[in-house]
Amino acid sequence: MNTTDLLHELRPLLTAEAAAEASAGIEPGDLEQAVWLRLLERIQEVGPPPAPADWLRSTVRGEARSLRRTARIETRYEGGEPAAAIDSCPERLALRAEHRRALHEAVRRLPGRCPQILAALLSREDLTYREIAGELGISQGSLGPERSRCLGCLRRILAAEVAAPDRRGKVRLRQPADR
Repeated sequence: MNTTDLLHELRPLLTAEAAAEASAGIEPGDLEQAVWLRLLERIQEVGPPPAPADWLRSTVRGEARSLRRTARIETRYEGGEPAAAIDSCPERLALRAEHRRALHEAVRRLPGRCPQILAALLSREDLTYREIAGELGISQGSLGPERSRCLGCLRRILAAEVAAPDRRGKVRLRQPADR
């Protein structure tokens, strides 16, 4: 019997055994997957088991015991705040508002049409390039290059305002060579 035939023959038995052994905290599908893995490993190492049905029943029971033991050891994390609550904490909201304010302030200091272009791009209305170009009276094809130029200006403004990190101990002083 080849491997494919063996797998097709054992599928209904494995489904029934996994459903019977599954309990609270153990999904039958997880149990089936673990047993399929064991069977394929065994076939690859030493060949198919001589009594496949008996091997399958004992392996299902062993995997179920192992999964129950793991479920008892693992505990659900109940502490702390969910990720959504962390994002909406007052400190993060205040920091986000401060960052937005600083960004919009820097955008207003840009030269030429850049403040209007970037303000339209940052708008909560989520305007398309066509809408922005129509609103500003420029061609849609020139909006991309203008945007790139404006973002370059914005990067330079923001980089000048952000302090460069210290080099703390990374500077080597050249010692005069002893001769």
